[in-house]
Amino acid sequence: MARQFSLAHLTAIGCSPLELTLIAARCGYDFVSLRTIQMGLPEETNDGLLNDKRMVKELKGVFKQTGIQLLDIELARISEEHDPKSYVPAFEAAAELGGRHVLSSIWTNDRNYAVDRFAELCELAKPYGLTVELEFVPIAGINTLQGAVDILEKAKQDNAGLMIDIHHFHRANGRTEELEKVPQTWFRYCHLCDAPRLIPKEKDEMVRTLREERLYVGEGGIDVAGIINRIPNVPYSLEIPHKKRAQKLGYEAFAKRCLETAKEYFSTYIDKGSVKNVKAN
Repeated sequence: MARQFSLAHLTAIGCSPLELTLIAARCGYDFVSLRTIQMGLPEETNDGLLNDKRMVKELKGVFKQTGIQLLDIELARISEEHDPKSYVPAFEAAAELGGRHVLSSIWTNDRNYAVDRFAELCELAKPYGLTVELEFVPIAGINTLQGAVDILEKAKQDNAGLMIDIHHFHRANGRTEELEKVPQTWFRYCHLCDAPRLIPKEKDEMVRTLREERLYVGEGGIDVAGIINRIPNVPYSLEIPHKKRAQKLGYEAFAKRCLETAKEYFSTYIDKGSVKNVKAN
């Protein structure tokens, strides 16, 4: 089965949803992944997507014209400061645009609270035909593969799944063989990128790297092939934010290079079975 790729919003975070979709189409992506639930980052645009019916209609027209599809929306955070019901307008817009998944992560250390709210989030997404994919983040409350699996097992939601971010998996010291124990039906897409093999010790540096200095696939020291070969062939959302490169190349040229390098990596090290010598950087 052919590999499919999505352009993640964080890769070109300064673009509006419409701009990102047009860039994805021109660069040859299959999908786009939109951040319609914002996190308050300075670079995020605020174009009123959720309340602007004209924007949704325009996006639908672009999807139809170009063949690009909406893979997922983000980020439905679970924390004491966020009510899952507040995400319903985003679910409605995603469903109207033909979206498939909602990305979620957990930012509380109260495990029982997290399970209850995540289960509620899944129930709220069901009427819109959306699955909820749980991502573990090294700086969040649920920050390991084992922690995410525990939440999914306790929440017992048939529309819940696991979203592996290559960067986060490595930074959480994940072992690739652990992925073989995870139900294959939980995997519906993943975030693809690369990073230096050396894991930052300081939280600030960890945050800076994950938000603005990830590397092209194959450029860093992560065993990307080892991870990819242990999960099903799912769409790969290229989340490769690199502030300096995006500023130098422009978002479209940068997004194109992200796709080109990812395809080159798959062709050389995965689909043809070559072995990559993981760098020590």
